[in-house]
Amino acid sequence: MTELDIFVDKLLKAAQEAGIETAEVYYREGESTSAKAMQGKIETYEVSGSRGLSLRGVVGGRMGYASTEAFDDDAIGQLVQGVLESAELNEAEDQDEIFAGESAYPELEAAECDLGEVSSEDLLRKALAVEKAALSLDSRVTQTEGAQVSRSFDRVLIRNTHGLNLSHEQELAALYVLPIARDGDNTATGFALKFGTEFGRMDPDELARKAVDEAVSQLHAEPAPSGTYRIVMRNDVMVSMLGVFSRIFSAENAQQKLSLLAGREGEMIAAEIVTLMDDPLLKGGMASCPFDDEGSACRTKTVICNGRLETLLHSRKTAKKQGVQTTGNARRGGYSGAVHVSPSNLYLKPGEKTLDELLADLGDGLLITDVSGLHAGANPISGDFSLLSKGFMVRGGKRAEPVERITIAGNFYELLKSIRAIGSDLEFPGGSIGSPSADVGTLSVSGK
Repeated sequence: MTELDIFVDKLLKAAQEAGIETAEVYYREGESTSAKAMQGKIETYEVSGSRGLSLRGVVGGRMGYASTEAFDDDAIGQLVQGVLESAELNEAEDQDEIFAGESAYPELEAAECDLGEVSSEDLLRKALAVEKAALSLDSRVTQTEGAQVSRSFDRVLIRNTHGLNLSHEQELAALYVLPIARDGDNTATGFALKFGTEFGRMDPDELARKAVDEAVSQLHAEPAPSGTYRIVMRNDVMVSMLGVFSRIFSAENAQQKLSLLAGREGEMIAAEIVTLMDDPLLKGGMASCPFDDEGSACRTKTVICNGRLETLLHSRKTAKKQGVQTTGNARRGGYSGAVHVSPSNLYLKPGEKTLDELLADLGDGLLITDVSGLHAGANPISGDFSLLSKGFMVRGGKRAEPVERITIAGNFYELLKSIRAIGSDLEFPGGSIGSPSADVGTLSVSGK
């Protein structure tokens, strides 16, 4: 038995002895190592770690919370007292519950992982290699904003007085580079990122080539004329859009009138070709886990099926309020965070066409390859957005001259209905949100 096991046993016993009816421990620890290369040298090398736990418990039908980073007898007393005091002050109408657990949990398909064999020297070499490659591919790239590599480890443990005992561990690595291209007085930057569990398969040359192509292709970009354009959004832009508007699929937000999808299950809310998945069992997914942060079993679910809203995402509390089953989407922002509803691996199901084929079908219009100002320029409640963007003109079905300093405006709810085609290039470019490229119909563009 580990020191952590002994501490948790003592804590749960103390909670029950103090009159806490049911109690739960949520423990989380993380470690990360990162290195940044700049101009052929390692500029920073950082190793960090954290661990902590929270105790929550039911007292007189009300939930109390407390958290700590200490693991001694004093911490046990403070945690128990914190739960008792916060429960007394909790007057919320809808109270959380401690879940006894499922009879069975799914097994994740293990992804190939070599991170246990990766040394600190391997990390440094990879960071230096991707920056060196970026500086060697095109004479217009003589500088970068840096290349960074990281490796992280995360562990979650949930135990409660019902006998529930769950744990999950995950390791991930990430590598990115930001080259700067210059031609005369004109400057453009590129970016490419790769993450996963197979460090040895992260090719510095391939990543650098993608980032350099991005930077060089944007040189001498100018604003497009203002107007209404047919638009294709590249996969990473669709990821950005889906990420900022993913909260509309939360039952928690719907019940708080922060989503226009409240009560619309069964309705057509998107084009028939749109299918949106939430898959916590996805092999190698950044948010893959067999259980959620309440201890409910996770399952793959279709949020939108051929345009029809099948389900919102639920925790146990939101599901109870609506009279449905939880979808296993209870999440905490950290060991001390409250339970809230969040997607796992959320993605648009891909179609069959390549990006080039989407552009060929588009004919004339715009390919959007970057959007910024998402948090200031997007309203997740109304769905309205107005975003500074860049990309390329599309003429005769081919990518033409680069454009920048344009603003695209529309509404996400309407965009879902307007999607005409979905590409085959599904990517998760750095997180648990994924998407292929998509022809999203027409949008208003402000330029010159």
